[in-house]
Amino acid sequence: MSLISAQAVAEHASSSSCWIIVHGKVYDVTEFLPEHPGGSKIILKYAGKDATEAYDPIHPPDAITTHLPKEKHLGAVDPNTVVKVKKEVTAEELKRQELIAARPSLDEVAKTILPPKAWAYYSSASDDEITIRENRAAYQRIWFRPRILRDVSTVDWSTTILGQRSTLPVYISATALGKLGHPDGELNLTRAAGKHGVIQMIPTLASCSFDEIVDATVPGQVQFLQLYVNRDREITKKYVQHAEKRGVKGLFITVDAPQLGRREKDMRMKFVDESGVAKVQDGQSGVKKDEGVARAISSFIDPSLSWKDIPWFKSITNMPIVLKGVARPEDALMAYDYGLAGIVLSNHGGRQLDTARSGIENLIEVVEALKTRGPWPNPKFEVFVDGGIRRASDVLKAIALGAKAVGVGRAFMYSFCAYGQDGVEKAFQIFRDELQMNMRLIGARTIDELTPDMVDASGIHSHVGVTPADNLYNSTYQPLALAQFKTKL
Repeated sequence: MSLISAQAVAEHASSSSCWIIVHGKVYDVTEFLPEHPGGSKIILKYAGKDATEAYDPIHPPDAITTHLPKEKHLGAVDPNTVVKVKKEVTAEELKRQELIAARPSLDEVAKTILPPKAWAYYSSASDDEITIRENRAAYQRIWFRPRILRDVSTVDWSTTILGQRSTLPVYISATALGKLGHPDGELNLTRAAGKHGVIQMIPTLASCSFDEIVDATVPGQVQFLQLYVNRDREITKKYVQHAEKRGVKGLFITVDAPQLGRREKDMRMKFVDESGVAKVQDGQSGVKKDEGVARAISSFIDPSLSWKDIPWFKSITNMPIVLKGVARPEDALMAYDYGLAGIVLSNHGGRQLDTARSGIENLIEVVEALKTRGPWPNPKFEVFVDGGIRRASDVLKAIALGAKAVGVGRAFMYSFCAYGQDGVEKAFQIFRDELQMNMRLIGARTIDELTPDMVDASGIHSHVGVTPADNLYNSTYQPLALAQFKTKL
């Protein structure tokens, strides 16, 4: 087959005849324009041109070859005819490179280098953002009560999570749309987790496809799946069963999002292009894209999800099932009585119901309630906590109060936004260094030796009063800005 010149491609730059170049190949996407989940405008922007740079961050490499009919694959472009566009290094990019060279904190780099839309989506929380700040402050109301003279020359912080070995008492919690912050998206997490024996929770709303993430694992690597339940239960069933066949070891069903919280930082970003759409939405119509990223990716979630659906989930999979987003002892007991494997005490990172209490505060009441069902810890039922965890000291406080392990989302996400896979590995090392130091200082040689008497949580319910300022957190927290008005002279 003869090569196609770039000039020939350029002649097909309209809605009536639209050709694009992706990875050196020419495709006729004219008939696909009205079917594209993100609308036709984003494709027409690159009509008659090389669209590879826009295509790569939000699609698996084989998306176009898989979904476009073979007769629309027109052939290879003649590389000698393609005009190489020299990418200008902007002042913002130079600043980013200088900042990375200086190696400040991971979230500080992320805040500085991320595009405004990405930072707004990742950092936003609901309404007045009180809960996201309380998530952090709650850990500062818990104080250590260390033991001494306990021979801590060797400490071991490895554990099991749902029966799976983990080198850290921390798993990577699900966060959506990784490619908003880095071209490799969630693959940064997968590769780093596989290298260091940390468990990754795959998000339903990932930028990378599910199979692309699983394909990036190493032999024996453990992954869980976070699930937003689709209105179409058949889609959910196929997704869950496919995940089990691919070797996923646990199903975490998100139960605190029957409706999306009002995340105003994100909503003020308005129109969302293709980078703000999850892979799971490929082929969907009616994606709302004028109220920020979060609204655009959540339209399929089923608000009718209820306890009556739990037996159905148990019938379609043998994976242990965990409910993610529990906040009350009554619901924890119901999850136990339904024979589930555990719960995550979570308020969705402060992104759903504002002024909801933190997971760590709820942990105390939940553990007390679960003790009425038998000895604690209970090998048949595990409790996890996420939200507000920034240091290993936070991890140890949660475990001492009864958590099996904790989930960390934004911290690992900011790590790869800043430095890719290397950033995630650096975050793991920070946790390891801090776990060793804090376990020695508190007098715990293993995770099992962390007990409630090692912490003072008597002030956890005091939501007013003086709490030491967390200057590092405050340095990157960005309050919701007031609307800017033009002064009429």
